[in-house]
Amino acid sequence: MVVGCGWQTGAVVKLRVRWNELVPGSAHLADDLVARYVDRNRRAYRDQYLDIVLTALDSLIQLSTDPTSVRLAAWFHRAVHEPGATPADDAEASARLAEDVLPQYGVPPVRIAEVVRLVRLTGELAAPPPDAYAPPRRDANGDVLLDAVNAILAADPTRYAVHTAEVRRDAGDRKPALERRYDEVRQLLDGHLYRTQLARQRLGPVARINLETELTELDSELPAPWRGWQQAALTATATFSAIAAAVVAIAASGASWQVPTANDEVGWPPAALAAVAFFSAPVLFRCARSTSQRGRLIAGAVVAIAVTGLLVAWAQVPNPNPAVGVGLRVPLLISALLLLLLAGIAALVGSLLRTKVARFLPARNIGQQLAWLAVPAVVALVLLLIIQPLARNYVLSSNERVEGEPGPPGKFAVSSLDGTVAWVSKSVLGSGAEEAVGTKYGIAIPRQSGVVEMLDAATGELRWRYTRSDSDEKPDIVATGDGEYVLAEFSDIGYLLLDADTGHRKAAWPGSTRDHVIQQAEPLLTGEQVSRGSDKLRGVDPNGHERWMFEPGRCTDIGAVATSDTVMAFLGHSCGNDADEMVGLDLKSGKKLWNKAAADTYRRPVVVAGLVVVAEPGGDSDVPLALTAIEPRTGETKWRWPVPRTWACRTLLNAAGKYLVVVDCPGAAGVENRRTVVTAIDATTGQTAWQTTAPVSARTKVTVTADARVVSLSRGSDACWANVVSRNGFRQVRLPLGISCSRDVRAIGNQILASGTDTVIALR
Repeated sequence: MVVGCGWQTGAVVKLRVRWNELVPGSAHLADDLVARYVDRNRRAYRDQYLDIVLTALDSLIQLSTDPTSVRLAAWFHRAVHEPGATPADDAEASARLAEDVLPQYGVPPVRIAEVVRLVRLTGELAAPPPDAYAPPRRDANGDVLLDAVNAILAADPTRYAVHTAEVRRDAGDRKPALERRYDEVRQLLDGHLYRTQLARQRLGPVARINLETELTELDSELPAPWRGWQQAALTATATFSAIAAAVVAIAASGASWQVPTANDEVGWPPAALAAVAFFSAPVLFRCARSTSQRGRLIAGAVVAIAVTGLLVAWAQVPNPNPAVGVGLRVPLLISALLLLLLAGIAALVGSLLRTKVARFLPARNIGQQLAWLAVPAVVALVLLLIIQPLARNYVLSSNERVEGEPGPPGKFAVSSLDGTVAWVSKSVLGSGAEEAVGTKYGIAIPRQSGVVEMLDAATGELRWRYTRSDSDEKPDIVATGDGEYVLAEFSDIGYLLLDADTGHRKAAWPGSTRDHVIQQAEPLLTGEQVSRGSDKLRGVDPNGHERWMFEPGRCTDIGAVATSDTVMAFLGHSCGNDADEMVGLDLKSGKKLWNKAAADTYRRPVVVAGLVVVAEPGGDSDVPLALTAIEPRTGETKWRWPVPRTWACRTLLNAAGKYLVVVDCPGAAGVENRRTVVTAIDATTGQTAWQTTAPVSARTKVTVTADARVVSLSRGSDACWANVVSRNGFRQVRLPLGISCSRDVRAIGNQILASGTDTVIALR
């Protein structure tokens, strides 16, 4: 190689002196090697680089077994360098140069082989594995050479900055070079930089400072908006999961472990878990960001505590039976332990990830910031949308039982009221006929202790029984979904939808609907009374899904009825000067169809033959002025039926097919009035179809069958009598012994039920 006339500068002379007759008679070889490192076309690994390597080698050479071979390898390891070449390419080309040149100077083949081997080692730069703090000294020559080659990492910061700039410039395209260099530097920082203990002590601290400074500069030059988001997400998960565990544990402390609550129930475990989880949050935050063995041990201890707690809690879960149920504390405490387990695992993984993959991260970037924002939002959503529903569903499922294997349902009979009994149910302790609800598959009866029973309409036999261990009160029930379902409201639980055929729960209404009131069961409307603000009306599906909500404004109470496609709402304004209103709403969408003012709020709305019939107020009197039929889709009045001024009682309105059945008394209200007038109005025309006056007290409670018979009970001197008022007049029927006259009768279709002593009796 020809060297320019200006090559013998001070640095070159210094290098030349370092050769120091490594090989006798090799001055020309030394000149050639020096010329290669100072060649003006070389952009990296120049003479300053070689000088640093040789200087470091002088301090480490005593650790080698063949100093001459190591020194020759140091001279040759970058003797060949092409712009953009990888260390492996340079090492291979340089090794071949040594194989070609050294034999000419009488170097023994064994030494040449060692030099070539060592040069090739520099192609795999140049740090030991991260878990090899003190690797076995099986290659002393290789360790010394590689540590000397890596001495550039511990150079003066200015010299190191020049070297790294030369390396990146030499690599070619800027962005790929930056990305490649970033990965190389991070890989170096993730392990031990030197193989020999001497190099670690002398060079390691400075080298790490240089590398971290370079990595910071690379991070500012290389766009990396998402780098480190995994680490940030794990740290945030560890922190906020522990906080969530504390919140859930606090909630669990206010719930019972079993229902009914045992006198000896221990209350401290949820409080202790809340304290552990709360104080674990900052500790796990530090563990997830730590690379120390102690951090991993602490995170592992939290995992062990959570697993142990889960095993103990699961072993202590009460076994539900008709007398004992599972309390809400069970799922909440288990959920808190699972969250604490997640926090511990996230901290442990974060510590391991930081140690093995991403020890050095930029201080902050968009990925990490978004991770810290997203994780608490996700944890909050998990609490609201997963843990809370799962806890509620667990309690609902654990505490319910369905008994019975129902066959085909029997048909509802027509009670002709001939004085005999069709069937008597088995004991329905605490319930009677007045609470019976007719469905498509039979007669539903609510009972004390959280029980709903379905009786066969033809025989009175039990078809199924739904029981809850966590309720000791009688549920309120209605039939909905065209008789397909029983909607039962249990105290402290809310609305549950039961399949009327099998008794199995089909849905549980959301907890937010617990205070809603059933305005109408078929079709289903619910209302919500608000102490301040506006009452609300909702169109709801049987499963509790809300289709729409109507909120008319402040100081407004709402009453409503619905036909097959329309809702009529009656609004009473209690503040301001606004007049009361009637509003028509689409049943499916809740869209307002019409509204009009009313002089006073209409009362007692009844749906009959697709129309809504209301009692038109009669001033200060409780007796309505008239009955008005309104077309619900348009709000138009179809007909108006004046109420006789002589009537003075309740003016009960009932729908029976196409007839509106009106029950009142034909004279002044009072104890002495012992007559009742029953009027059937044809709802399609507004004309009176028939009217019958009967010698029955107007104070007697009545029921109306589907064929427009009005039935009540009265006590005689020796028996209980059924009073029947119909188109055909009035008749009384003596009932068998065992029927309670003090309880009301109930008409389901054309079948009439009465009550016995803790039984329901179907009249023939």
